[in-house]
Amino acid sequence: MSTSPDTGTNGTPWQGYRRGTPEFTRMLVAMFCAGVATFAPLYSPQAVLPSIASDLNRDVATVALTVSCATFGLAIFALPWTYVADRWGKTRAMTIAITAASILGLIIPWTPDFSLLLVLRFIQGAALAGLAGVAVAYIAEETMALHSGAATGLYVAGTTIGGLAGRLVSGPIAQLTGNWRIAVASVAVLAVAAAIAFLLLLPRARRFVPVPPHGALRSTARRIGRHLTHSGMISLFLLAFTLMGAFVTVYNYVGFKLEVPPYSLSEIAISLLFLAYLSGTFTSGIAGRLSARFGRLLTILVSMAVMILGIWLTTASPLPVVVLGLVLLTMGFFAAHSTASAWTGLLAGDGKAQGTALYNLFYYAGSAIVGWLGGFFFISGGWSLTGLFCIAVVALGALLTGTVLRREESAKVVRNEGE
Repeated sequence: MSTSPDTGTNGTPWQGYRRGTPEFTRMLVAMFCAGVATFAPLYSPQAVLPSIASDLNRDVATVALTVSCATFGLAIFALPWTYVADRWGKTRAMTIAITAASILGLIIPWTPDFSLLLVLRFIQGAALAGLAGVAVAYIAEETMALHSGAATGLYVAGTTIGGLAGRLVSGPIAQLTGNWRIAVASVAVLAVAAAIAFLLLLPRARRFVPVPPHGALRSTARRIGRHLTHSGMISLFLLAFTLMGAFVTVYNYVGFKLEVPPYSLSEIAISLLFLAYLSGTFTSGIAGRLSARFGRLLTILVSMAVMILGIWLTTASPLPVVVLGLVLLTMGFFAAHSTASAWTGLLAGDGKAQGTALYNLFYYAGSAIVGWLGGFFFISGGWSLTGLFCIAVVALGALLTGTVLRREESAKVVRNEGE
């Protein structure tokens, strides 16, 4: 393994892969495939949770653990993978992660014991963290700064398409075959194909320099400690927890509402509801412009108000109103999430990797914990109580954000005026 970065043809430091070169094009395609390989299997069970509950005779909260265990594994191992990447290299870390996750993805659907299935899903999520937590850092390290946005954008697009494809593929196949295991396995095959393409296309790392183990540990611990004692960062982490928790809870359990009368929707129809995700692509794209014009805090709070309105509409009876509610929820979520994640990077300073990893830890922990707890509200009071629970979670996040981050912005204004 090289211990120093490559140099250019004239002996100057190599500036990274640039737009127009074959390597850069390969990177674009590879990172898109990485997003698909990560997020297609992560959420593929979500569209077939009613089938899993019926087949295994489990309640809705229990079967939701098939999603929560994977996202919890991803949350817990987001930080450790950054250390592995610093020691062994980002390409090696991603290769190990995607290989392990792909193998597990092919095994999990056929696991007869439900408890073992949950354990394997946790391990799969832990493996996927090696790709989700390292991919953007690899792009930033190996591409020219001017062109890294294009590769990052393709990776983010791949995560969106992957998450959507995992849900859209598993639902129809489950209905056509009558077997949720075949449906989840089909998504696993799709993810394996994307993983193979990623491994074949990914350009080699030319800027990686191993970080000494003790130095890396001290630096990582110091930065994590700084973030966890910064009120603004903590507020953003808790915001990520509540945003993702409420969002995933709605999509985990809304299918249970719509599969019974008066709707009696098929699994294909329920899986098509995930097309609402496409509305989030639009709002995440304009969130930056809204933040620049109206401020990050106002953008987040208005987006969360849109989320609350959307959740409230899903508790109504008319199907078109429920669908509209899902669209509004998704639009508000992606706008708030993209703004909050960008704000995290700005506040993190020289600890961006650790700040992003902590944000992802709380983000996916919210998916795992709140997404599981929502099932008990569904069991107790159906969709109406579940909706109220989700509204309360979003409102709590808005309260924390509005209180703490308003002080951060006020303090910044005072500092700027003092200068």
